[in-house]
Amino acid sequence: MRQLWAPWRMTYITGDSDNAEKQKGSGCIFCDKAAEDRDEENLILARAERCFVIMNLYPYNNGHLMIAPYVHEPGIQQLDAATLADIMATAQKCLTALGAAMGPQGYNMGINQGTVAGAGIADHMHLHIVPRWNGDTNFMPVLADVKVMPDFLQNTYRQIRRELEPLMAATSTATPGKAKKPHARQP
Repeated sequence: MRQLWAPWRMTYITGDSDNAEKQKGSGCIFCDKAAEDRDEENLILARAERCFVIMNLYPYNNGHLMIAPYVHEPGIQQLDAATLADIMATAQKCLTALGAAMGPQGYNMGINQGTVAGAGIADHMHLHIVPRWNGDTNFMPVLADVKVMPDFLQNTYRQIRRELEPLMAATSTATPGKAKKPHARQP
């Protein structure tokens, strides 16, 4: 029998972390990470005017991204039209960058709004983009409930960022690698 080792997943399974104190913050990972000036460490790929792109630390597939608005709101009905437009324009750029960096054959894109709809972070709306390849679901996740990730997150981060940076720079007022001041957090 072969064994697959993925020790980084233990943090996800147990909920423990060596950085527990650092991760406490406001209680919202999107608000906390957006407010910091450590984009590479936090896997933030890009910042737009009203939203930012962050890699999923526990991806469904290699290259799994999330786009979150700076404003802390649970659903799209609370967002203004400009924020919604910025999220979708950023999603277009992400698809282009993912295509160039990784060559996926398709994408799943979606918003899990509310805990009952599968939102792991229900208080802060975010859009998932999951690259897909023919045959990327095999016996491992189906029978063993195990997903094998073929690359380190940091390697994938560098690949995608290299493609995404010029696309974002063409229309963004955000300074790459520097934190924008997020919109005021709503109670």
